[in-house]
Amino acid sequence: MGRVLEWVQKYREKLCMEGMRPTLIWVPDTRRSGFAEECRRQSLLVKHDPLEKELLTFLDEAGDREGWEA
Repeated sequence: MGRVLEWVQKYREKLCMEGMRPTLIWVPDTRRSGFAEECRRQSLLVKHDPLEKELLTFLDEAGDREGWEA
């Protein structure tokens, strides 16, 4: 196990030298009991909200990469 920790430390140091920094992001646990039901509940709350429709339209347009060059 020591070799793995050493490798991880060296990798982290390399990334830091390249100007990167570590972050920790907490996200919902999609495996948790009741997750799907909560998603449905929240979706139904905004189903007919005009601001939600506006936001979804914006996200669709922002994600459109047609014509972009690689």
